[in-house]
Amino acid sequence: MSLNDTPRGERPHIAVFGSRNAGKSSLINAICGQAVSIVSPVSGTTTDPVYQPMELLPAGPVVLIDTAGLDDTGELGEQRIRKTLDILKKTDLAFLVVDAAAGAGDFERELLRTLGAAGTNVMVVLNKIDLITADPQTLEEQCSQIAARLGTGASIPLMPVSTLSGSGIDALKKTAAAVLAKEEERFRLVGDLLKPGDVAVLVVPIDKAAPKGRLILPQQQTIRDIMECDGVAVVTKEQELAHTLAQLNRKPRIVITDSQVFLKVEADTPRDVPLTSFSILFARYKGDLPRLVSGLRSITRLKDGDRVLIAEACTHHRQSDDIGSVKIPRWLREITGRQLIIDNAAGSEFLANLEQYSLIIHCGACMLNRRAMLRRLDEAELAGVPIVNYGMFIAYVQGVFPRAIEMFPSAMLAWENGTGSPAPVVPAQYSVTQ
Repeated sequence: MSLNDTPRGERPHIAVFGSRNAGKSSLINAICGQAVSIVSPVSGTTTDPVYQPMELLPAGPVVLIDTAGLDDTGELGEQRIRKTLDILKKTDLAFLVVDAAAGAGDFERELLRTLGAAGTNVMVVLNKIDLITADPQTLEEQCSQIAARLGTGASIPLMPVSTLSGSGIDALKKTAAAVLAKEEERFRLVGDLLKPGDVAVLVVPIDKAAPKGRLILPQQQTIRDIMECDGVAVVTKEQELAHTLAQLNRKPRIVITDSQVFLKVEADTPRDVPLTSFSILFARYKGDLPRLVSGLRSITRLKDGDRVLIAEACTHHRQSDDIGSVKIPRWLREITGRQLIIDNAAGSEFLANLEQYSLIIHCGACMLNRRAMLRRLDEAELAGVPIVNYGMFIAYVQGVFPRAIEMFPSAMLAWENGTGSPAPVVPAQYSVTQ
């Protein structure tokens, strides 16, 4: 992946919802200007969600998601509905597609309520307007009637379109881009911590687990963010950090490290230079840093027989010393001294029955968008389960926490206001690469 590529986790997600044959797939094709989704008069043609990345100017890169009809039937239909509702957890903007000829009824009203309850931005798309009339006054009356039936009010745009003629598609794109631009108030990864010309030193280990010929996604994205704020990115290995710092003609604004070499990097980074990790930056960028910090306190309260979930948002080939399935379980048992039951889960869908766990340790979520990660935090909180991410946990194990969050006041406040013992002091000879 090049530095110019925008991964799915960085793109706002626009998903289409509605009944079967409301024209959801046709709408996706019309917006993209190409046949992305299969279109057929047969109900239930779309089964699994279809993802299509595109540029939606001026909002920028987005991903469109076609879904199965939420009025599907039968055993397979129920499975399709569950998959569609899972999409809602990661949706930044929902298009509720209504067939202009069929109108809106109880199904559409309930679906609009479901979308609103999820906290999702919604636009109602009145499709197939070519089937009702070419008279603008009649079309306006139809739009007013459907808006009244749905109870949308002025806060939810209602966009009449024809995917057959293309009428209304450009207006729909412009309105969607404006909604996303208004709502996109995301943290920068690191850019908000830097001024133009500031130097950020990135510590990137190169070992057998590192991908050949490229940097991993969090490292790529951090470099890109530094460049976009006119900062200077200096990349080095952990063994070269001290030499690199000595060669700089001024103190760097920040040192960012791979979590697995925290101990070495902390020892070589002057105390007056802020230090954090890629994973902690992603915890702030994709989730809720204070909430994740609070989850660390639960480690000291684990008991024999407690169950811990180690969750990753993507699947990958596991090495013999894999971070999630090997290293973290070992470190957790060592620092707690407890006999714990540890489960691993990977993929885009979060596990059900979270109540059985006493702690969740989550990856940096570079493959999830912010809404999906926040939903996972909400689900953990609803289940009463504390959650923390890889970077914080490793900083805790290494004895360099809370230094790793000192530059984030809200996270420090969450840590200082918590209860429990401080982070363990790890012997100097201990290394997480063992």
